[in-house]
Amino acid sequence: MHTLDWLIIGVYLAGMLALAAWLSRRQKSGKDYFLGNNTMGPLPLATSTIATQCSTNSLLGAPAFVGFSVGGGLLWLQYELAVPLAMLLLIGLLATVRRSGHISIYAFLEERLGRRTRLLASLMFLVFRGIATGVTVYGVASMVTLILDIGFTEAVLLLMAITITYDVLGGMRAVVYSDVMQMVLILLSMIAALVLVVDNIGGWQALVSFQQDSPRGTAIDMSWGVNGSGNFGFWPMLFGGLFLYMAYYGCDQSQAQRLLASKSSRDTERVLVLAGILRFPVVALYCALGLALAVYASLNSGFVTQLPVTAQGTPNYNMVVPTYVLEQFPIGLVGLVMVGIIAAAMSSIDSALNALSAATMQDFLPQRRHSHTTARYLTVGWGLFAVVFSYQVEAIAPTLLEAINKIGSVANGPLLALFLLAWLKPRVGERNVLIGFAAGFSLNISLWLFADGVSWLWWNVTGCLLAIALALLLPQPANASSSASSNATGAQQPILRGYATSPVSALILVSGFIAILTIAISLS
Repeated sequence: MHTLDWLIIGVYLAGMLALAAWLSRRQKSGKDYFLGNNTMGPLPLATSTIATQCSTNSLLGAPAFVGFSVGGGLLWLQYELAVPLAMLLLIGLLATVRRSGHISIYAFLEERLGRRTRLLASLMFLVFRGIATGVTVYGVASMVTLILDIGFTEAVLLLMAITITYDVLGGMRAVVYSDVMQMVLILLSMIAALVLVVDNIGGWQALVSFQQDSPRGTAIDMSWGVNGSGNFGFWPMLFGGLFLYMAYYGCDQSQAQRLLASKSSRDTERVLVLAGILRFPVVALYCALGLALAVYASLNSGFVTQLPVTAQGTPNYNMVVPTYVLEQFPIGLVGLVMVGIIAAAMSSIDSALNALSAATMQDFLPQRRHSHTTARYLTVGWGLFAVVFSYQVEAIAPTLLEAINKIGSVANGPLLALFLLAWLKPRVGERNVLIGFAAGFSLNISLWLFADGVSWLWWNVTGCLLAIALALLLPQPANASSSASSNATGAQQPILRGYATSPVSALILVSGFIAILTIAISLS
């Protein structure tokens, strides 16, 4: 890269560290560190949520899946159909959790079901989110090795030294405010990348013709994702995606923590609505870039050979975006795009580390739950965990997008079942809930090991439904907790209250779902 590109990257990273240091002056407690003292509005919180979701895993993985993965293409857009529906169904649950005033979302489970349920759910989050953060570290470090021409270990250490320092200093306020800036950079850099790629392939008409003539341009596959019909059929992506996104937004501390940081329950609803509406255009941009790069690769046979290789000796298609940028972009613009990619990485890693620290301290170290110093030490510890796991990513799935979602789908369904039962049926009893969770989780592991023909997207559905069914069908213990009994009547009130207080939100989300469905069917 040119000196100007290095200068742009250096100024950005220095600015982020300076922002974190400035914001750290206002932190006086664990609540300040984890929730920003509930002073942030819905728009920055929603923007931060989108920035985390559409992070490096998506920025690198979506173009790789759409343009180069076997069985890939615009089919990934089917996944987005589930987002507005998931947001609508979560309004009541998350408004109820927000009113409870907890820092850890899993404290809600203890309040309704029992201590063991809280610890189990929190442990699942810690393991799977810690692993997923390692996937993100792998993706960004792979890109850094390409840019700096250094080894993977050096790239990991460089990346995490900056990100951990930034996160330890700034806490949730730094995460949210930097995510807003990072989202702007991501969008600008990806729009610039798409425009330049399209110009190199002969204009927008070439992209449209490729979309119409290539299987990768197909946006709908009506298969069920069983009997080997593929992972990405319409039905598994709609129903599996619905359960996955409900679990992701409603049961994952890294996402729910932003909702808990809102000023009020009404603001929680607004965050969900904004995130549900604004996510689709960002993902569509990533997918369009992947399709354009596929056209470019078909016109330039040597492009794929320039990609770095994985440990198995195959081209690392996750690197198509940075490889193209380094090869084709003018001086200065290379630095802007690289800052966008690095910003996407930081927005995902810093929020995950903050949430992992919050869940660990609040759920497993109650005597230290208000300690600002302990929170920072835990953030560093989880950063080291992500570094270690980043060396195992290539064995999981061929693209980052698949890896991150496949890992989560094992536990998403059973975790969602815990929260739904705590919200709607707390009298069912903790023993029944734990048995149901174990059964749902075991079923998903069995499907992973012995049912290759079943799409992993279905794991989100099967694990949830089995867990709920067993919890409800097993005999109810006579000693169900009195706290659950006393809350049972009130537990169902937020269903109507959450929906009734936001009819416009519900209408917007349903309309968004119908619009996206219509567009997807018209492209098929």
